[in-house]
Amino acid sequence: MTLDQAEISKRNNVKTLGEGQKTMILAHGFGCNQTMWRFLLPQLIPHYKIVLFDYVGCGSSDCQAYREDRYHCLDGYAQDIIEICDAFDLQDCIFVGHSISATIGWIINQQRPDLISHHIMVCPSPCFINIDDSYSGGFDRQDLEGLIDLMSQDYLGWGQYLAPIVMGSELPDDASQVDDQESMVWELLNSFCAMDVTFSLPFAKACFYSDNRHLLKHINRPSLILQCSDDLLVNLNVAEFMANEIPDNQLDIIESKGHCLHMTNPANVMDSIKHFLAAQ
Repeated sequence: MTLDQAEISKRNNVKTLGEGQKTMILAHGFGCNQTMWRFLLPQLIPHYKIVLFDYVGCGSSDCQAYREDRYHCLDGYAQDIIEICDAFDLQDCIFVGHSISATIGWIINQQRPDLISHHIMVCPSPCFINIDDSYSGGFDRQDLEGLIDLMSQDYLGWGQYLAPIVMGSELPDDASQVDDQESMVWELLNSFCAMDVTFSLPFAKACFYSDNRHLLKHINRPSLILQCSDDLLVNLNVAEFMANEIPDNQLDIIESKGHCLHMTNPANVMDSIKHFLAAQ
């Protein structure tokens, strides 16, 4: 079945901005939505055609388009982006993926190499699980199973636990008196809670239980890894592992806390992106 541009736009809440010759796709992370790229947009729009979207079940996507058989694994989300590219006649794009979206970009690279010219990865991880002495993803499997179990039983409690970890800041008691970074914790928590657990639980399992290390050596495009120096979800060993595995890559470690550099340190992220693309 071929979906037309209007159907794809409705399904994934697709937005296009800017008039640049080169297209840049901004792919949000788990539990997030396209609005979280807003801090980078002022500097990107004058130079690129920007494509924003929400994964099905996230943000303002069409939740009626959700299919359990499609979205139980990352390939279903990759297929959404492939269909967006085909519907909007996009090729040779710069793919900017936050967290698990970086992995989704690697899947697209393998299935449709014509679609991506460069990978920019914001706090990526090929596997969150501690496998053996050669790879420590950060979490023992039983810890992730406990997190998923909490998600299925107490969704608000799960969000209140995870949002401060992801954003690198405590959740304040009073939402009316917070600084910018603390307000982002509330924003992320609200984004988590706005996502129906029917959609978020399979996505979370696909994110946290998958092992995609085998894809790294096959990333045959110039790649930029942007890693936070203090990220409780992705440690520096993971970033260095990826840098050793991906053939053509640049690793930039940015001094900061949390897992959302594009929100908490947009100026540093933009500097890295500019230098990386200028050198290509």
